[in-house]
Amino acid sequence: MRRLEQVAALVVAAGLALVSYWLFFSWAGGGGTRERRVDPSPAPQVSLPVKAPLSL
Repeated sequence: MRRLEQVAALVVAAGLALVSYWLFFSWAGGGGTRERRVDPSPAPQVSLPVKAPLSL
């Protein structure tokens, strides 16, 4: 009986995982990396030099 419960738990978990996977990618509109646009990176910002810390 215990073996049957383990098999049933695996079947249920696999079914839930498949449904979750299917819903995620269908709601994401495919979600593939090939369809993503690469935005050009913004120009690097010039940083100001750090002043020495004040000592007490």
